[in-house]
Amino acid sequence: MSDISDPQIEISRQRFKLRAWITTRLWAQVIAGMILGIGVGLLLSEETGLVAPQLAETIGAWLALPGRIFLALIAMVLVPLIFSSIVGGLTGAGSGGELRAVGGRLAAFILTTTFAAAIVGATLARWIRPGDGLSGLFDVRDAVPPLPVPNDPEVAIGPATAPDVIVNILPANPTASIVQGDMLAVVVLALLVGISVTQIDRSRAAPFLGLMDALLSISMNIVKWAMFLAPFAVFGLMAQLVTRIGLDTVGGISRYMGTVLGGLALLLVLYVLVAALGARLGPLRFLRAAGGTLLLAFSTSSSSAVMPVTIQSARRLGVPESIANLVIPLGATMNMAGTALYQAVAILFLAQMAGVELDTGQLVVVILTLVASSIGAPGTPGVSIAILISVATNMGIPVEGMVIILGVDRLLDMCRTVVNVTGDLVAAVLLRNVSAAAAG
Repeated sequence: MSDISDPQIEISRQRFKLRAWITTRLWAQVIAGMILGIGVGLLLSEETGLVAPQLAETIGAWLALPGRIFLALIAMVLVPLIFSSIVGGLTGAGSGGELRAVGGRLAAFILTTTFAAAIVGATLARWIRPGDGLSGLFDVRDAVPPLPVPNDPEVAIGPATAPDVIVNILPANPTASIVQGDMLAVVVLALLVGISVTQIDRSRAAPFLGLMDALLSISMNIVKWAMFLAPFAVFGLMAQLVTRIGLDTVGGISRYMGTVLGGLALLLVLYVLVAALGARLGPLRFLRAAGGTLLLAFSTSSSSAVMPVTIQSARRLGVPESIANLVIPLGATMNMAGTALYQAVAILFLAQMAGVELDTGQLVVVILTLVASSIGAPGTPGVSIAILISVATNMGIPVEGMVIILGVDRLLDMCRTVVNVTGDLVAAVLLRNVSAAAAG
C-alpha cells in the first residue's frame, strides 16, 4: 500500500511546489498571462474567422478591463509617488557633493544614450531603407486619421524657440500640471522642492519630510495592491492587442518592424554591456533581477506604470534606496533612448515612403529635435505618435503614411518601453558606484 501511495504523495508534493513557485514569482505569472493572452488573441483575430469582428472587439475590451484598471490604479498614485520619491531621494542622497555628482552624471548618461540611440536609428533606417516601395502597397490617403493642420492658429505645432522651451519647463501652475498629467512639470517641481529642503535647517524640514515618507509608503502600498492584477492585466492587454492587429498587419510591414526591433535589440545589448563593464554586474544577474520588471514593462507599454517595480529591481541590484528613489523616477520621465531610436526610424520611414530625401543637415536637425522631444516625454502609451506628427510636419514630411505606423505602434511601443526601463536600471546601478565614491 505504501508503494502505491508514495508516488502519489510525491506527485502532489511536486504540484504544490510548482503552484507555490508560480504564485510567488511575478515574472512567471506575467509570462503565463502573456502566452495565454497571445493564444486567445489569435483565436479572436480576424484571420481565424471563429468570431465576428465586432464581437471580438467587445470581448477584447472586456478582457483588457483588468489591464485598464491596473493602469488606472498606477496613474492615480503616480504624481504623489514621483513627487515623494524624488524629494525623499534628494534629501537622503547625502552631501551636496554627492548630490551634484549623481545629478550631473545622470544628465550626462541620459543625453549620451539618447543621442546615441537616435543616431543608431537613423543609421539603420538609411541603410535598410524600410520605406522604399511601400507607398504603392497601401492606400494611406483614404485611411489616414485626421491630423493637426500646421496653419491652424489653435494648434501649436511650430517649433518653439529656445527661450520658450526653457521657460515652459518651469511649472507656472503646478496644480494645472498635476491635473493635466504633465509629469515633466511634476519632476521639475519635485527637484526644486527637494533641493530647497536640503538648504534649510533639518529640524524645520522634519514635519515635511515625515509627510513625504508617509506619502511614499501609502503610494507604494496602493501599488502593491495593483500588482495583484498584473498577470490578469498582461493577459487581457495582450489578447486585445493580438485581436486588433492580427498577423497580416504585422507581416505587411515586417521590414519596418525589423529595423526598429533590430535597433532596440542592439541598444539593449549595449545597455547590458555598460552595466557589466561600468558596474561589474554580470548580464545573468542583471536580467535575473530585472526580468519580471521588463516583462511587465513590455505588457503595459508604460515606463511610468512600472516605476515602483523598477525601484524594487534597482534595490535588488544593490542600489541604495535614496539613489533608487531619485534616479528611477527621473529616468522614467526623461530617459527615453528607446523612444528616440524608434522615432528616428519612423521619421525616415515616412520620408522614404513619400520619396523625400533628407540631407545631412536636415538629418542633424531631426536627431536634435527627437532628442529634445524624447527627454521629458510622458512615459505612457501613444505619446510618441504625437511627437512623430509634430516633427514630421515641421520637416515638411507628409504624414499620410502614419496610419501604417499606427497599425503596429502598440507592439513596438511595448518593445521600446523595455529598452527605456533597462536604461533606467543601468543608470541606477552606474550611479550606485558614483554615489559610493562621492560619499567616500
